[in-house]
Amino acid sequence: MSDGILLVDKPQGLTSHDVVARLRRHCRTRRVGHAGTLDPMATGLLVVGVGRATRLLTHLVGADKTYAATIRLGQATLTDDAEGEVTASAGAVPGLDLEPALAGLRGAILQVPSSVSAIKVGGERAYARVRSGEDVRLEARPVTVHRLEVTGAVARTAGDGTAVVDVDVVVECSSGTYVRAIARDLGESLGTGGHLTALRRTAVGPFHVEEARTLAEIAAESAEAPPALTSMTDIATRCFPSLHLDDAAAAGVRVGRPVAEAPAEGLHAALAPDGHLLALVANRDGAARPVLVVDPA
Repeated sequence: MSDGILLVDKPQGLTSHDVVARLRRHCRTRRVGHAGTLDPMATGLLVVGVGRATRLLTHLVGADKTYAATIRLGQATLTDDAEGEVTASAGAVPGLDLEPALAGLRGAILQVPSSVSAIKVGGERAYARVRSGEDVRLEARPVTVHRLEVTGAVARTAGDGTAVVDVDVVVECSSGTYVRAIARDLGESLGTGGHLTALRRTAVGPFHVEEARTLAEIAAESAEAPPALTSMTDIATRCFPSLHLDDAAAAGVRVGRPVAEAPAEGLHAALAPDGHLLALVANRDGAARPVLVVDPA
């Protein structure tokens, strides 16, 4: 079984779990996982680990994300996206001054997640409570929106006759940010209501959707053999600074021993003399200590 990362361009209509299930067949292993869920409505980049690389996913989940999204102003929905029931139709007209409302949604903010998120409330997913008729209001969480920029706006008429404005935006944000909540909060700030009608994840940390393959491409490639994977070494050295070890230090890391302190804080990719990944290490108590050993002795 090969170990590595697949960059997948998820299609609309599939859950992230659906994608993983298909890739288990294509990769001939059940040891497949993903770093960061995409809703069924969303498309775009899903980072998938195969084999031992699933152990890296925990350390990739927290990477910043970039999205292209469309926010419909003029209507609010139960789910804060187009899949939910419309709960208010105040309408919206072209020419709205969006910038003051957008400014309040940028930077380090406290964001209330969508009530239909997968966050657990009393041991049950919030979305399950909402679908059973419960009124769920989640606690605000700190997130950072590095960029929130309008790239276009078009006036339209919704199916029920409401005048709406569809606003295209680019969002660069920290892990844990809900773009649906940005749509909701923008609409609330403007007094129009708002919800998400399209979402595409274009980047996760240093990885871009242009590098990704579709499920159809992966299926065609895997007809004869498991699909080609990006190595753990390539992934780790793109995500983290490299720490090059000599033979003695490499032997120690393989059995969990610390090595000389890294030049900076945070995770480092500890590499063997031949350049392949041995472990992820981080400074603690005056030494760089293994956090994850991927190539043990």
